[in-house]
Order: sequence, then structure tokens, then C-alpha cells
Amino acid sequence: MELTLEQRNHFDKEGYLFFPNLFSQEESQYLKAAVPELYKRREEYNFREKGSEAVRTNFAAHLYSKPFAKLARHPRMIKPVEELLGERLYMHQFKINGKMAFEGDVWQWHQDYGTWLNDDLMPSDRAMNVAIFLDEVTEFNGPLLFIPGSHKKGFIKAKHDLTTTSYPLWTLDNELITKLVDRAGGKEGGIVSPKGAAGSVILFHGCLVHASSNNLSPFNRISVYLSLCAVTNHIRRFKRKEYIAHRDFTPIECLPDDCLVREYDVNLPWENGVPASAFQTSLQELSE
Repeated sequence: MELTLEQRNHFDKEGYLFFPNLFSQEESQYLKAAVPELYKRREEYNFREKGSEAVRTNFAAHLYSKPFAKLARHPRMIKPVEELLGERLYMHQFKINGKMAFEGDVWQWHQDYGTWLNDDLMPSDRAMNVAIFLDEVTEFNGPLLFIPGSHKKGFIKAKHDLTTTSYPLWTLDNELITKLVDRAGGKEGGIVSPKGAAGSVILFHGCLVHASSNNLSPFNRISVYLSLCAVTNHIRRFKRKEYIAHRDFTPIECLPDDCLVREYDVNLPWENGVPASAFQTSLQELSE
């Protein structure tokens, strides 16, 4: 999968790319079928919504679930980011976000690089997200909202919101969001929301300002997010637990393109249990 010049220019200007139906129904269903078993686990790596049993985020499934281990090595997820960054990648974070019917809560306005810098000491914004829809995403079930071009602002100082939802986030204030939306076009394109069928993919810059509203519909919205970082840009601090911010900076080796519909061997280091080290933190900075 090679990006066109038009796609590269769009990413540079707007901060994201949207690929409708990049994965087939068979491929996305293979992944979706593995989610219920993961979500029912009573484990620390499953963050649940406040006052609810609904899972908000499952972390690190690529280390203990074969379908997601294969997705983490899929060339359609990895190669476009390698092309844009011009470097091999490692997996900084892997999560399955569940915006569940009637219960999926908001994700406040934020930049992901804000968290990666503030919590993990990632040196620069040479990292980004690739998200695959496992359900159809519509205007009703809490789709992602982007402010186009907001990545051009670079890192924006944020506040640490520890109370709004069950997951702490470095968030941006309403006054700034209003200014960014106005600059991006106000009511005429100042906020965009890519929507589409299961199997569609969004790639977006680590500094792109984004959010999502709660899901009041009877339709789930489950998406998988790969946070991919250039290997030379690896994090310098282990403030967060390893199942959230990974410490293995080995470059990702892609599997063949048909890996979701054919059998391939993959390494599952946490298949028989998450090691105690994955729940530990350290504030000691890494040496270069």
C-alpha cells in the first residue's frame, strides 16, 4: 500500500487520511469476533466507564490475542505510517476502544502527543495513530471529531483532567477549541468527522486535535487504535505502566497482506498471563 502524492499532501495540510473499506467484511469480522472474550476479562488492562461495566478501553491485546497480534503487524496499518515518517516503527500503544451502546462516554478535546510528551517524554511528534472501525461509524454512535489542520500548531499546553471520565487525559480548554475551529473554517469545515463501514481506517497526526461525544444510540462503536512511533523517537520515561505505554522499541516486522484471512504464526508473549513488570512504573529517565 503506497500513498499517492495527493494523499501525502492532504495529510500534510489536514493532519489525517481516511480510507473507507480498507479491510474486507471478512477481515473486520475476524477481529470483531475476538472482542467479547477480551472485554469480559476482569483485568486491570480493561478500563471501564464510570459507574458501568461497559469497557471503555482494552489495552495491549496484540500481546495476548492472536487476531490483534496479526493486526499489529498488518502492512495496511504499518506501511503508510512508515512512508510518512520515513523510518521504521515500534508499537507505542495498542488499544481497543469501546464506545458501547447507550454507555460510551465522551473523549474530551485533546492531542495524543500531549499525553505522549507529558507522561512518557516522547521527544518529538514523530508518532501517529491508525484506527480501524470494527463497527459501522455513524453520526449517532459517537464518531471521532477532528479539527483539520490543528496539527500545524504543534504541541499545545494542556491541563490534566482526572475527573471527567474513567481515563485521565491531557485536555484543551473551550476557548482554544473555539479559536482552532474558527481558524479551520468554523461551521464550514472547522470540524470534520470521518464515518463509514466496519473495516474503514483513519490515520491521524499525533498533534491533531480531536474528541468524540458520548454514544446515546443503540449501536456499538468499537475501534482499534495503533499508536505507532518512529524507533529513534522512543519514549524516555516509564511513568505509565507497560501495558499502556510499551517499552519494547523493536521495529515492527509486517506479516503478509492476507494475514487476517490465513493462518500465520505470531508471538504472543503475554498469552499465558501479563507479567508483573507490565504493572510497574519508573520515573527514571532512560539514557540516550
